[in-house]
Amino acid sequence: MTTPSSQKVELNLHWYVSFGLFLLLLLPPVQNTWFSQYGRRWLYILSFSFCLSSFLLPFARVLALRLRILDHPSGRKIHTNPTPLLGGIPIFIALTGSILANSILDREMAAILIGAALLTITGLLDDAFALPARLKLLAQLLATALVIRAGVELTLFPPVWWGRIGNILLTVFWITGITNALNFMDGMDGLAAGLGVITAGFMGLVAFQTNQPLMGWLSVAVVGSSLGFLPYNFRPKAPASIFLGDAGSTFLGFTLASLAVKGNWAESSIIDIAAPILIFGVLIFDMIHLTVARLMSGRVKDFRGWLEYVGQDHLHHRIAVLLGSTRQSVLFIYLLSICLGLAAIALRRANAIDALVLILQAAIIVVIVTILERRGNKLLR
Repeated sequence: MTTPSSQKVELNLHWYVSFGLFLLLLLPPVQNTWFSQYGRRWLYILSFSFCLSSFLLPFARVLALRLRILDHPSGRKIHTNPTPLLGGIPIFIALTGSILANSILDREMAAILIGAALLTITGLLDDAFALPARLKLLAQLLATALVIRAGVELTLFPPVWWGRIGNILLTVFWITGITNALNFMDGMDGLAAGLGVITAGFMGLVAFQTNQPLMGWLSVAVVGSSLGFLPYNFRPKAPASIFLGDAGSTFLGFTLASLAVKGNWAESSIIDIAAPILIFGVLIFDMIHLTVARLMSGRVKDFRGWLEYVGQDHLHHRIAVLLGSTRQSVLFIYLLSICLGLAAIALRRANAIDALVLILQAAIIVVIVTILERRGNKLLR
C-alpha cells in the first residue's frame, strides 16, 4: 500500500513568517493598541486566525501521517495518492482561539462554537474510523439543537405555537442542509475551504454594513483560519498536501449556516430570505440539483439512501468534465459564488422592484449554469 513518504514537519518561509507574526500578535502592547481601536479588531482577528492556522497545519499533516488518518484513492475520488486528513483541526483551533483571545463571546456565539466543536470531534472520528451516516446526522441535529436552545433561530413565521414549531423545523433544515452541502463540496483541492472564505467574507460585509460586530468578527475568524489552510490545500503546481476531512468541512458548514441564522439581514422580508440564499447559492443549488437528479434516476430511493450515497455527480465534477480541468472547475465555482454574493450585497440597499430584478438576474445565472451542467453531465456519462 502506498503512503506519503515524508513524516517530518516541513517548515518553509510561509510558516516562519506566520509563526513570527503570531508571536507578535500575542504581545500585550500589540493587543492593547488594536483593541483600543474598535474598527481594527476585525483585522486583529483576521491576522490571528490566519497565522495560527498556518502555524499548526504542518504539525496536523505529520500527525495524520503517523496516525494513518489518510484519504486513500478510490473509484469515486479524483486524487491519486493517499493524502493526510485533519486539516480542519487547525482551522477550528485558530477560529476558536481568535474569538477567545479577543474576549468577544456571547451566549449565541458560545453555542455555535460548542456545536462546531461537537461536529469537529464527530468528523475526526469519522475520518479515523468511518462512522455511519446516521450517527453523523445525529451529531448535526444535536449541535443544531444547542444553537436553537441559545436563541439562534429563524423567525420567518409568526410568534404563535405553530409558528414556533415552523421556525425550529426550518432552522434545523437550513443548518443541517448547509452543513452537508459544504461537506459534499469537499471533493476538489481548495473548493470547500475557498467557498468558506467567500461565504464568510460576504457575511462579514453584511455584518459591518448593518452594525453587527459579533457576526462580523466570527465571519473574519472563519476567513482568516480558512485562508491559512488554502496554501496547503490549493497549491499552484502540486496536489493538496492535506485535506479538510469531515472534521473540517462539517464544522465549517455548520458554523457558516448558524452564523447566517444569527444575523439580521434587512428590514424587508424578501431581503431577509433572498440575501442569505444568494450568498449560499452555490451550496443550495448543488444540494437541490443532485437530490432531484438522484431521485429521478432511481439511484436514491429513500432518506437513508440519500444519506449514504456517494458519487461524482456534484457541480464541481460536471463543470470539471466540461472544462477539462479540476482547477478551472474550482475557479469557476469561486467566481459563481462571488457573483451571487455581490448580488446579495446590492440587494441589501435595494427597494422591492430592484430586489426582484436582482433575484431574477441570479435565477438567470443559475439557468446558464444548469445548461452548462447538463452538457457536462452528458460528457460524464
